Order: sequence, then structure tokens, then C-alpha cells
Amino acid sequence: MRQAGTSYSGILSGGLSGKTGPHSLPLARIKKIMKKSGDDVKMISGEAPIVFSKACELFIEELTQRSWMITIQGKRRTLHKEDVASAVTATDIFDFLVNLVSNSSHSMDINPVEIETTSK
Repeated sequence: MRQAGTSYSGILSGGLSGKTGPHSLPLARIKKIMKKSGDDVKMISGEAPIVFSKACELFIEELTQRSWMITIQGKRRTLHKEDVASAVTATDIFDFLVNLVSNSSHSMDINPVEIETTSK
């Protein structure tokens, strides 16, 4: 959820935390994924991968926090893939990931190439 007073310019100038410097996620990899998303995507501005990077960071933080709560409820101190799967199935905003984590014990062991080809 976006906080009041934050803007894209804040993200571009160093993120919501105010820190500047290198990004946690590789921008070249993000740009490559963006270009692979469709044949129509040819040109990507320099700022777009930065916004995607921050969005990915926030997504990872949110999913990790929800997964960690499940880990704590299980009275454990190590987060497992089952905790992530439980967080996904318990949270409506993560419904787009349900097929990735549902039923199969091998569902989280999918090769990234398989995910890219099955998600189109």
C-alpha cells in the first residue's frame, strides 16, 4: 500500500526509505524481462526498470512478512517454501500465484524457464 505523500519521483530519487545508490535488484535483468513480456515492447525508458525494481522489492518484503507470520505461528524460526505457499493461498492479493504454489509438492521447484513459458 502506498503511503500518503509518496510519489514516483521519490522512488526514482532513492526510494521510500530515502537512501540512494545501487538498487537491490539488477536493472539490466528487469529490463530484459520487460522486453520479453511481449513483441510490442521495444523501447523502455531508463526510469521504468527503477520503478519495477522498487515494486519488486516491496512485493518481496510483503510476501516475506506474511510468510514469516505463518512461520511464527508454526513455532519455527526458519521460513520454508510451505510458509510462502500458505501466505499466497491465505492472501487475496496473491491469487495470481496460487497456481504456482498449489497442491503439488514440486510446484515451487519449477525451472524459471518453465514459469516464463507457462505464464504467457
